[in-house]
Amino acid sequence: MPDARDDDREPATQLPHRTASTANEPVDLTGRTALVTGAASGIGAGVARALAAAGARVHAVDRDADGLCDLAASAVPGAGSIETITADLADLDGLSALPTAVDILVNNAGVQHVSPIEEFPVDRFDFILDLMLISPFRLIRQTLPHMYANGWGRVVNISSVHGLRASAFKSAYVTAKHGLEGLSKVVAVEGGPHGVTSTCVNPAYVRTPLVEAQISDQARTHGIPEADVVEKIMLEPVAVKRLVEPEEVAALVLFLCGPASASVSGTSFSMDGGWTAH
Repeated sequence: MPDARDDDREPATQLPHRTASTANEPVDLTGRTALVTGAASGIGAGVARALAAAGARVHAVDRDADGLCDLAASAVPGAGSIETITADLADLDGLSALPTAVDILVNNAGVQHVSPIEEFPVDRFDFILDLMLISPFRLIRQTLPHMYANGWGRVVNISSVHGLRASAFKSAYVTAKHGLEGLSKVVAVEGGPHGVTSTCVNPAYVRTPLVEAQISDQARTHGIPEADVVEKIMLEPVAVKRLVEPEEVAALVLFLCGPASASVSGTSFSMDGGWTAH
């Protein structure tokens, strides 16, 4: 016989849930506004195109005016839009002039410098941290009020495998990316109650102008021919022996802005070919 107390229990509360059809629907960003930094080429350009193709109005920010013109010309007609803004993201005082009514913020701008710590130029170290850590903080700080007011927002930080692992001769870059990882987690904790998620995307070497520009520095620092840098330095720690394509990173960013990622926050997504599996 069942315990009499079982018959007196209240029915279990039915929690609201997202149906599979909603979670699996295509990403539609119509009516959303995005701001993408470092958007003139590489990952930033791929992300800007992907968000615009999904219907977003994209503010593409970079100091490379020519690259931004090429990006605007490549936008898919009939989808969202790409509006270019030429700005130096390391000019911290100038960041307040950028749009703040932003639903999606993608912090992507970055540079690299390869040098032993004892030879690393102090001004270059400071510049990299301003561009890749302080600037994202300020952009997040000035766009969160809009996201909070609307009860929805996405902060996607383009970190790196170097946000999870260190490599020699990249003290500024590794420091900035590790800091960005921590900042992203704090934004996730604070933003969650307001409908705002925050994530990091962590690719290994991506086929971008930034990576191409490293080859001569890597060759000089490691004392090897430039032709050996990709195989012996860039692809040596990964199991999948290929460079990541910018469009692959853009596809993950688009997912993180869509309905299936509503509960994805405070975490990092490795696209590193197995680098961090070791």
